[in-house]
Amino acid sequence: MGIDSFWPLAIFSMSATFSPGGATTLATASGAQFGFRHSIPFILGIATGLASMAAAAAFGLANVLLLNSSLAAGLKTVGTLYLLWLAWKVARAPAPGAANAATRPVGYFAAIALLWHNPKGWAMTSGAAAAYTHLASGPAPLAGLMGASFGLCAAISLSIWCVAGRELGRRVRHARHWRLINAVLGGLIVASIVPMWL
Repeated sequence: MGIDSFWPLAIFSMSATFSPGGATTLATASGAQFGFRHSIPFILGIATGLASMAAAAAFGLANVLLLNSSLAAGLKTVGTLYLLWLAWKVARAPAPGAANAATRPVGYFAAIALLWHNPKGWAMTSGAAAAYTHLASGPAPLAGLMGASFGLCAAISLSIWCVAGRELGRRVRHARHWRLINAVLGGLIVASIVPMWL
C-alpha cells in the first residue's frame, strides 16, 4: 500500500486535533500563562493520551467502553467534573506574573488522564479505527498507525495553539483584559463539554 493511501487518515487526524475543543483551549491558556517551553509536558501528555487512545480504539477497547453503559457514564462524569474544575481555574486565573498566579501548568500525567476520561475522544478514535481498518493488515499494525497519526497531529496542533496563547500573553497588558480572556477560555472549556452529553 502506497504512502498516498495514508493521507486520508493524516488529514482526518489533523482536522480532529486542530479543531477547537477542551485540549486546544487549555493549550492556548497554558501558552498565555506559562509560555511554550513550560507547556511542553502538557502538550506531550495530551499527544501521548490521544495516541494511546487511538491505539486502544484500534484494538477494540473503545467498543467495550461504548457498549458498557455504566462504565461509559462513569467515565463521562469523571471527565466532566475534571474539565469543569479546569474551566473554573482557567476562568479565575489572574494575569501572568501576578502574585497569586498559578506556578505551573497541567502536567504530563494529568494531561493523559484528561484525554482518557473524554468519551468524545473515544467515539472519534473508534470511528477512525473503523473507517481506516483497510490501511493495516491487523489490529496491531492499525494501532501503531493510528497512534502515530493522532499523536503526531496532536503534538503539532497543540503546539500551534500554545504558541498562539503565548503571543496573546505577550500582547495583553491590563489585568481587566486578562479577566475577560480567561473568562472566555474557561467558557470555551465548558462549551466543549456539551457535545459529550449529546
